[in-house]
Amino acid sequence: MAAVSLLLLSSVRLTSAPRLRLTEIANCRRMTRLLARVQRCFTSDTSNSSNEQLSSGLQRYRGLQEYFYRRLKETYHRFSDLPDHSEIHGRHHVYFVEAGGIYRMDTRTSGPEQVFNLGQFSEQEVKTRLNNEEGKERFQWIVQRIRLSPQEKHLAAMLKADQKEELRCVVIKLGRPEFPLSGPPRVVFTVDKVITFEWLTDEVLFYTVLQDLRCSKVFRLDLTSTGSRITSVYEETQPDVFVEVALSRDREILSINCNSRTSSEVRLTKTTTPHAEPFLVQPHQLGLLYHVEHWRGQLIILANTGPGQEYQVVQTPLSKPSMASWVPLFVPGPGTVIKDMDVVGDHCVLVAMSAGELMLIVVPLNHPEEAYVVELPSWACAITIKKPSMADQSAVFQFLISSPVCPPVPYNLYPEDGLLLCSTKDGSSPENQNNYTTTRLKVCSQDGTSVPLTLLHTGSVQGLKQAPLLIHVYGAYGRDLNMEFCPEKFLLLEQGWTLAFCHIRGGGELGLSWHRQACVEGKQRAVEDLEACLHHLFSVGVSSPSLTALTACSAGAVPVGALCNRHPHLMRAVSLQAPFLDVLGTMEDPSLPLTLEDREEWGDPVGNLKHRLTISSYCPLHNITPQCYPSILLTAYRDDARVPLAGVLKYSERIKKAIQTHYFQKPESGCEPSPNIVLNIQPGASHQGPEEFSLMLEEVEHFSQNYKGHP
Repeated sequence: MAAVSLLLLSSVRLTSAPRLRLTEIANCRRMTRLLARVQRCFTSDTSNSSNEQLSSGLQRYRGLQEYFYRRLKETYHRFSDLPDHSEIHGRHHVYFVEAGGIYRMDTRTSGPEQVFNLGQFSEQEVKTRLNNEEGKERFQWIVQRIRLSPQEKHLAAMLKADQKEELRCVVIKLGRPEFPLSGPPRVVFTVDKVITFEWLTDEVLFYTVLQDLRCSKVFRLDLTSTGSRITSVYEETQPDVFVEVALSRDREILSINCNSRTSSEVRLTKTTTPHAEPFLVQPHQLGLLYHVEHWRGQLIILANTGPGQEYQVVQTPLSKPSMASWVPLFVPGPGTVIKDMDVVGDHCVLVAMSAGELMLIVVPLNHPEEAYVVELPSWACAITIKKPSMADQSAVFQFLISSPVCPPVPYNLYPEDGLLLCSTKDGSSPENQNNYTTTRLKVCSQDGTSVPLTLLHTGSVQGLKQAPLLIHVYGAYGRDLNMEFCPEKFLLLEQGWTLAFCHIRGGGELGLSWHRQACVEGKQRAVEDLEACLHHLFSVGVSSPSLTALTACSAGAVPVGALCNRHPHLMRAVSLQAPFLDVLGTMEDPSLPLTLEDREEWGDPVGNLKHRLTISSYCPLHNITPQCYPSILLTAYRDDARVPLAGVLKYSERIKKAIQTHYFQKPESGCEPSPNIVLNIQPGASHQGPEEFSLMLEEVEHFSQNYKGHP
């Protein structure tokens, strides 16, 4: 499928965690996984100093720790029997991923068959490392993505080490139960550092590799009766361009997408001629972003050639792909921005946002003037498009909608007649099953810009004055704030918390211009938007500063850290995961893997004095001053290449010294209770938020400094 997210580089300072689960034995599996997490709850492999710090910082909240330990376990148990929507439908089997490996089921058989044993693979890896004297560090592989070849002869899977930025692709030859002589499934090929991959035929796989957080090469794997052959297909020379491969929904075209933050270039290969030279659609042009889908010999292109350099849909013959031949097909109306695109049968289905709410726009490709809007439930905050079954290319658009406190709900859209159906087993929708409300607010920022804010709460807004408030924020790289379901968010809401999601500038919620307004010299706007959101919430009677906590990950820590320096009295506690806090120091060091390409986002403090002054004015690390700060929980990863640990360590030490200086200079300030600055250093090179039960627990405990109403 064609996703706008392909235009947003996977090397940026952000988080993503795709998870796959098994349907038929979901309850048993999930509870096993949960109990394993619970057993690890107090044994995370942190450094000695970090463990002592964490223990000391949270010791006073031991009662809350035990309480939320129990409640989080109950919450996970409550959602352990959710239906699985991530299985892969092949021509003969349904494939799914579980902790033990990859399985498949034939509807005619009674139980699952394992096609790849993840445990054995991990054990073999440990033995190999020990034999090669590469160290005794143990880790587990996690399956993140699988792809089936067209006739289901082979399966390719991307594996990621659970505590490392280490990737591996395994190719499995699939035996057929009805043909015993074909033998059981077995691994026939492995290659390291693979990040995207697609099958063109049953014997030809295209893939890209990640080197130093940069993806610049495309290779072709040919599987033959005598072995395998690898051929270089394409290599990108520009250092700020990220390369990936994607397959069109009709599986007729493979695209090689070469994207920087400011331009796109796409090359295409027909799956019927996988050894032909890829042909160019449109070369790089500064400011031009586009993505390609295929329909009946035509290219359906999502390009930012619309009004205000926002996305619109254009069309051109496959034989004449360049921009000179592009013809506008659909232009969204004012206030509506396109977030994603797919081609389903003879219709183009667009995921769009208007007035802060998600919607679908269906464009009949034969009659684009008859485009129509499909409204989604008002509580919908996130949408995930499902891949179509290989055996069934029917004109049905399948997707999931969710919110931070509502698990994914499956829907089917039939574009031909506009019919939208909830596809749960009983046909029910969760709109009236949970006692919470989704309120969408508009906040006036300092320069008069209207900033959207999503509020999740129980009861009326007028009754939230005494409710603890958890504010979420990101605002960078044109990425939307993560609004997918999280069990711990559901728990907080159930405990009386109010959850606020601030869609500040720098993110992508209101289109490409929303991102551009808070880039480089405009970064201050993101901080101003966040400050305005807090003031607005307090002014309409939602919570108060003494009951407010902020949470952010990665680059989202920049506006939070800047606001802590300017107005620490606006919040009581802060939780930051893999936080980017030393913007100035990072942008000054070109030896770091993301510095050069990130200068398009943050600026160049070395070569541009104005950029340096701008960064210096908001950089969280370089603006710490003696004052009473909120309590802060910093969760960092020892070998994180995207956000180096050194910057987090500097921030932790500097802010502690600032607090100590403040108390020494103004002992009468009476800042009670005194803030905790807790640094939790996790092992490995992960750059993700608290997926593990133990990290979720630590975060909830930290927030619970504000919450006094537990049993």
